[in-house]
Amino acid sequence: MLEVSALEWVITLGAIVALLAIDLVQGWLRPHKVGFKEATAWSVFYIAVAIAFGVIFAMVHGWDFGTQYFTGYIVEKSLSVDNLFVFVVIMTTFAVPEEHQQKVLTFGIVLALIMRAIFIVVGAALLNLFSFMFLVFGVLLLWTAVQLYRHKDEEPDIEDNMVVKGAKRLFPVSTEYDAGKLFTRDNGKRVATPLFLVLVAIGGIDLLFALDSIPAVFGVTQEAYIVFACNAFALLGLRALFFLVKGLLDRLVYLSTGLAIILGFIGVKLVLHWLHVDISPSVPEIPTMLSLVVILGILAIVTVASLIKTRGDPAAKAKPGSLRARKERTEQN
Repeated sequence: MLEVSALEWVITLGAIVALLAIDLVQGWLRPHKVGFKEATAWSVFYIAVAIAFGVIFAMVHGWDFGTQYFTGYIVEKSLSVDNLFVFVVIMTTFAVPEEHQQKVLTFGIVLALIMRAIFIVVGAALLNLFSFMFLVFGVLLLWTAVQLYRHKDEEPDIEDNMVVKGAKRLFPVSTEYDAGKLFTRDNGKRVATPLFLVLVAIGGIDLLFALDSIPAVFGVTQEAYIVFACNAFALLGLRALFFLVKGLLDRLVYLSTGLAIILGFIGVKLVLHWLHVDISPSVPEIPTMLSLVVILGILAIVTVASLIKTRGDPAAKAKPGSLRARKERTEQN
């Protein structure tokens, strides 16, 4: 079992807060259009920080835990790319001006970290108290994998999102962005701006992604510290990664399929772990190193296959995938 001192937690949290502060300054207090060069530099920086943390962590606690960290980080990083797809859909749906996109992304990252921290605490407590939660998490991931594969060529219906619809009922919404404000005055009445709806949509999507990503990384490791570190370092580079790859996302036509396979694989891993612990020790488990190799292999195949597909068919466009059919398609059926 991993033993992490209070000092390690303080140092880790302090580093994450410092990096968040940098993101906050860049995205919220100094809104500007992010160029390719700037996005590349920040992406490389955040990946380098995540790798450096993993190496130091492995040297201190052993490479078994280090492998768990890197496997979890890769899982969360790959799932975060799907986050980017949905962020692009939200930005497009609400026509967010480029100078405010950093602000939206920074808010989304902070909110995602808070939600994941809550789910990690709850998930770790449930796994410690009830071993059958491994089965519950496994089945949840298998269901998610099936739904994502079924709707891999669709986009989530942002405006039909329950959270967004609820916000519209509570607040009248203006049609114009007002210098990045969340609320403004329209004919003397206080109304929400479209930017407020964008942040609400980001929050709702973050909640859904947390429900999927936390069970996924618990399928790699049951150590709460590693789960938190994986999520934190994967999300911290999301703002820069968005501006770096948003023009390339359309080419990853098989990403949703690959993520569905990865989630299904981890779901099977969790179910086998439950069977091994609660039913019979003779039931085999999937080693963490094998998980790392399989996940990297799936991502490599998906990336290469996507690039080959789009080279031969330039009209092919990737979709982020959805857990349910769009409303209008359901009505047609």
